[in-house]
Amino acid sequence: MTTIPTSTRPTLITNARLVDPEAGEVREGALLIEGGRIAEVFDAPDPEVSEDRAGHRIDARGRFLAPGIVDIGVKVCEPGERHKESYKTAGEAAAAGGVTTMVTRPDTDPAIDTPETLEFIRRRAVEAAPVRVLPIAALTKGRMGREMTEIGFLMDAGAVAFSDCDRVIADTKVLARAMTYAAGLGALIVSHPQEPLLSAGGAATSGKFATLRGLSTVSPMAERLGLDRDIALVEMTGARLHADQITTARALPPLQRAKANGFDVTAGTSMHHLTLNEMDLADYRTFFKVKPPLRSEDDRQAVIEAVRTGLIDVISSMHTPQDEESKRLPFEEAASGAVGLETMLPVLLRLYHSGELDLPTLFRALSLNPARRLGLDCGRIAKGAPADLVLFDADKPFILDRFKLRSKSKNTPFDGARLQGKVLTTWVAGAPVHEAS
Repeated sequence: MTTIPTSTRPTLITNARLVDPEAGEVREGALLIEGGRIAEVFDAPDPEVSEDRAGHRIDARGRFLAPGIVDIGVKVCEPGERHKESYKTAGEAAAAGGVTTMVTRPDTDPAIDTPETLEFIRRRAVEAAPVRVLPIAALTKGRMGREMTEIGFLMDAGAVAFSDCDRVIADTKVLARAMTYAAGLGALIVSHPQEPLLSAGGAATSGKFATLRGLSTVSPMAERLGLDRDIALVEMTGARLHADQITTARALPPLQRAKANGFDVTAGTSMHHLTLNEMDLADYRTFFKVKPPLRSEDDRQAVIEAVRTGLIDVISSMHTPQDEESKRLPFEEAASGAVGLETMLPVLLRLYHSGELDLPTLFRALSLNPARRLGLDCGRIAKGAPADLVLFDADKPFILDRFKLRSKSKNTPFDGARLQGKVLTTWVAGAPVHEAS
């Protein structure tokens, strides 16, 4: 875990609209930060606090103050592909987007599959990133799906979860063995619910639209089959499981049954699958090529409803930097993935402005639930919680210019999009790590 300097200066934030995902409400109030933590939460917007206790005052002017975002599934391309993204640029993008904790993926080159590689990552994050960084380690060596990693040693080195990411383990016996071992240690496994053979080579979701565009396709059933297998193995082994991207309506019933049966299963989805659909592929723009591919509008609406009801627990950016060379190719040959650290909050505020999700529900999935899943005490507006916070203006309009993004890679599907919502200040442990100009 990244060691974050704690602010020693008490700070009082007044006239804020507090987004409280635990209470499920937005209310007017104020907040006092001391020693890197939330010292008091006031119901009055401008409370009486002595100067020696809160010499530094910030007037929020009616803007929203929410827990910082905990983003599970961020790819930082160190080691191996630092030209795509470094911990410095990813950390700066995260801070500018209100992300206070990055939970990073192990699908690097080489994979993060040994304590030594994990220690390198930890040092780089401490040196360069202004936000907290928690690493996920590979579940099998080299992410090859044949031999599991030293899960216990990697946990001792700081791994918060284990995953082979989108390289799904095809050998069910290997996965079962790894899940059994992880269950004994209490380790969390992050799965990518896809049937690997059925989903191989698919650039779009099967259906009339993809057929008319002449694109290679993958059936939504690949997600359902992958999730069914993973849940069956949870039942067999007792492992803790987080399915990183649920994107289809077909996958929701087995997820609901798993939770009803009391299995230790949670699920996430991505910002792109909540705000885009397969029609966005009409012009073959490769910045819209993500994995799994964009789904139908019916699927998108079903996933939004699952987030609203809490069936889907977590929303993440699935930040995946790709350079221009890997994107400027024919659609089926282009690399999958999009950056999202800096754009996630304004993009998801589309759902708030459309009335589909309210702010407490959004931040339940962005902050509270991911923190709880990882055993962190952040993600809350509560006395004693870490002062990892984001102040934002939900109504500030702007046109996104990808070349102004802080990430090294600029592969966002929202280039030129009209968005509403600007991050004004981000605090980590009470210290400001981003202040809008």
